[in-house]
Amino acid sequence: MKLLELRKQMKKRKPDFSRQDSHKKKRVGTNWRKPRGIDSKMRLQLKGKKPIVKAGYCSPKEVRGLNRDGLKEVIVANVKDLNNVKEKMIALISSQVGAKKIIEIIKEAKKLNVQISNYNDEFVKKHEEIIKQKKEIKKKREAKKEEKKKSVKKEEEKSKEKETKEEKKTSETQTKVEVKTEEKKEKEKLLTKKGAL
Repeated sequence: MKLLELRKQMKKRKPDFSRQDSHKKKRVGTNWRKPRGIDSKMRLQLKGKKPIVKAGYCSPKEVRGLNRDGLKEVIVANVKDLNNVKEKMIALISSQVGAKKIIEIIKEAKKLNVQISNYNDEFVKKHEEIIKQKKEIKKKREAKKEEKKKSVKKEEEKSKEKETKEEKKTSETQTKVEVKTEEKKEKEKLLTKKGAL
């Protein structure tokens, strides 16, 4: 298309618009701001001063906003948005979409014969492998957690058994002590009765 070539040539000649005095002062950023000073030489467009943004630098109206291939880019954030992509349009997946959703969108776009500008099949292959690896790692972690839980349960059961054994021993010793004390009391009673006689 002739207009696309023309736009390409125009962009080559187009200057980089930067803010007034951005090359002099460090605190002033390069982002474009319109010069508004009363004595601004840049505003007055005097010879040797930086160029100002003007309508003359615009690309041709028919090609404005189109990509290099002359297609209009439509931002897609989910599978439903692919229905908005029609003829002479190309899908552009949003940067805020995660890998899983991107894979879904690419697969659906293949079915609908929709072109995608910023992702391809290599991305799908690479990230499907990554997702598989993550799942395997997750399974291993879960298995480790279960093993830990089982070992903790076994330790608790052992400690409970020990406690029960100790309780039995203490109860047995207590009963023996109680029996001895009762026997002593009975002996003392007998001795006191004999002494009274």
